[in-house]
Amino acid sequence: MAAPLPEQVIDGQRQDWNRVAGGWEKWDRFFDEQMAFLNHRLVADARLRNGLRVLDLGSGTGYPALLAAQAVGANGSVVGIDLAEHMLAVAERKAKQLGLPNVTFRVGDVTTLPFEAASFDAVISRFCLMFVPDIPKAAAEIARVLKPGSWVAVAVWSAPEKNPSIAISMAAVKQVIDLPAADPMAPGIFRLATPGEFAGMLEKAGLTDITDQEFLGEWSYGSTDQYYTSLMEIAAPVQNLMATLSEAQRLEVKHLIIKAASQFQRGAHITFPIAVRMIAGRKPG
Repeated sequence: MAAPLPEQVIDGQRQDWNRVAGGWEKWDRFFDEQMAFLNHRLVADARLRNGLRVLDLGSGTGYPALLAAQAVGANGSVVGIDLAEHMLAVAERKAKQLGLPNVTFRVGDVTTLPFEAASFDAVISRFCLMFVPDIPKAAAEIARVLKPGSWVAVAVWSAPEKNPSIAISMAAVKQVIDLPAADPMAPGIFRLATPGEFAGMLEKAGLTDITDQEFLGEWSYGSTDQYYTSLMEIAAPVQNLMATLSEAQRLEVKHLIIKAASQFQRGAHITFPIAVRMIAGRKPG
C-alpha cells in the first residue's frame, strides 16, 4: 500500500484534533497545571521579553501561546497557528477570559507559514513538530520567518520507554490485536525522540547556537480511572485504534491500561515520569 500523501496526512490530523477538541477543553485546566514547567521553559529558551512578536506553532488550546502573551506584554504580540479550528476556538475563549488582547490565533500548516520572511522575534512550539509530514520543511520555514539574532525553542517527546503515560496505551492494544510495525519516519508522537535529530534539521536550515537537552519531569493523576478517562477523551491516535476493536477487546485494553498505570501509584496519586527533548537555536545576524 502506498504511503499517504502529505496533504492526506494533514487533512486526517485536522479531523482527528478537531474531533478531540471538546476533550481537550474539558481537561484544559488539568493539563495547563501539569505542563506549566514546560511552558515556562519554552518561554525562557526563546528569550521572550517585553515587546517581542512571537509565533507559536501548533497552539492547540492555547499553550504556550498564552504564557508567551503574558511574557511579551501589551507592547508585544503573539500569533498561534494550528490545523484544528475547533482547538483554536478553545484558545480564543481562554485568551478572552485571561484578558490577553495581544494574542491571536489562525488556522494554518506549519510547513507553509503565511508570514513574510524575518517577521518574528521568536518562534516556540510544544508537541507539534513530531506530527508534521515534512519536518525539514517546517525547520526551513522557522528559519525563514525568524528575524536575524532571534531564537526558536521547541519541545518534543523523548523515547517511549521514558514516557509510560503515553506508551502503555499502545502496548495494551498490541497485547490484544496484531499491529503492523510502525514506520519510524512517519508522523507520530515519538517521531523526533532521537537525540540530535531535530537539532540537525535546524542546523541544516541555517540556525546556530543549537542546544538539545532531555528534560525530565513528571505529572500526576488522581486515580487510574482519571488517567484512563483523559486518555480516551484527548488522545486522537488512541481513539482511532480503539474504534477498530470489538467491545470485548476494548474492555480488555482498558483492563491492561489500568493495570499498567497502577504500577505508578505514589501515595494518593498516579505519578508518571516524563522525558521531553528541548531544542533551541538562533538565527545568525
